[in-house]
Amino acid sequence: MSREMLLLVDALAREKSVDKDTVFAALEMALASATKKRINDEADVRVEIDRNTGTHEAFRRWLVVADDMVENPEQQIGVTAAQQQVADVQIEDYIEEALEPVDFGRIGAQAAKQVILQKIRDAEREQILTDFLERKEHLVTGQVKRMEKGDAIIEAGRIEARLPRDQMIPKENLRPGDRVRAWLKKVDRNARGPQLILSRTAPEFIMKLFELEVPEIEDGIIEIRAAARDPGVRAKIAVKSNDPRVDPQGTCIGMRGSRVTAVTNELAGERVDIVLWSADPAQFVIGALAPAEVQSIVVDEEKHSMDVVVDENNLAIAIGRGGQNVRLATEMTGWTINLMTVEESQQKQQAESSTIREIFMDKLDVDEEVADILIQEGFSTLEEIAYVPLQEMLEIAAFDEATINELRDRARNVLLTEAIVDEEQLDKVAEDMLNLDGMDKTLAAKLARNGVCTRDDLADLAVDELTEMTGIDEDRAKALITVARAHWFADEQQQ
Repeated sequence: MSREMLLLVDALAREKSVDKDTVFAALEMALASATKKRINDEADVRVEIDRNTGTHEAFRRWLVVADDMVENPEQQIGVTAAQQQVADVQIEDYIEEALEPVDFGRIGAQAAKQVILQKIRDAEREQILTDFLERKEHLVTGQVKRMEKGDAIIEAGRIEARLPRDQMIPKENLRPGDRVRAWLKKVDRNARGPQLILSRTAPEFIMKLFELEVPEIEDGIIEIRAAARDPGVRAKIAVKSNDPRVDPQGTCIGMRGSRVTAVTNELAGERVDIVLWSADPAQFVIGALAPAEVQSIVVDEEKHSMDVVVDENNLAIAIGRGGQNVRLATEMTGWTINLMTVEESQQKQQAESSTIREIFMDKLDVDEEVADILIQEGFSTLEEIAYVPLQEMLEIAAFDEATINELRDRARNVLLTEAIVDEEQLDKVAEDMLNLDGMDKTLAAKLARNGVCTRDDLADLAVDELTEMTGIDEDRAKALITVARAHWFADEQQQ
């Protein structure tokens, strides 16, 4: 029997090109499974094969747990009972009892063979996958082997990959035998079928295609810093040159458009806009909106958004068909882009100025003329008036030093009074609301002033009520209300 086992291990290892330890492990699993069937299907059995002699031993074992944590007596034992058998055993240790080894000849040969072969197939598959991943080939080229429920199974060398239907370019009709390229989106080691999941719609795919066509990208002379796609229709990529002598746009386009055309052909005719990347976000957004011409731009760092002003003739171009141009520019730059005409921009500025004017007149007790001077000089909050360096305020020609000091004192007194009021309001706020993700003390105080003091009070609000009450943006309001309501759904699931 021992000799037969060693010969079997040797033969299987050679046939399947896996190491002997993997085959031994498969055999141990098959023997353990057979032993469990003989004594108790719920038992925890360990089999150990001597790698040199082929002899094997079987053990039944129990995990040592706290006395009140024994849930399955077939696999667990309380620490007190365990220490009566082995004095120095600790929780999380195992205690074992030797079993009479199962005769290999008594195992259902077919069942054992299936267990062993499956284990070896898994090891073989894992080895092929590991070898592939070590090559770091993010761009996969292969042939469509078959179609499964709309997904394409791609054969790339010794490995299979899955290209899901939703990761194919729309209207793309792949058939068995077609050659195809795709981006390696993720590796799913738990999948029963192909473990490589591919994509032809990911922005990274177009970046890799350009890397193939443009040697300067692989050499590091040119970088693709960002990309956005409407698969099969239009894409934008942002390029940057690390050599001032090299034009990144012209290099990526190629002679007579040869390079960009090769990429477009691979992407089923997807038109590609190549724009210059800039470290200045405003300049980057202006480039990203090409071919539209931008008149002016206002950056809101706090909301991570930009108001982009274009004339009437350029508005349709900037928006694009179905909002495509502005959507791709937003996706590529990471900034929320609010397009508006000159007239809309003026109306918005007037509305904002009106709100700020009212705050200054009310809080600082000044007339409209003084408030307008502050707005014209770029002041939009009481904090700026109170804490901007004195020298900057002294540059306001319309005010003398005494007036400036008076304005600063008034602003500081208002902020101090509001801070004291906020602290008083915070005493009303329940801890469960104050501890919510996205909540801060300033916001909690605003809510308390409006009678919203508990998590349930906040959860009862509509998004528009919360934005109107606090002045926060819609996305933050949605997130806060969702978090506040989370415990409702948790309670429902427990019932």
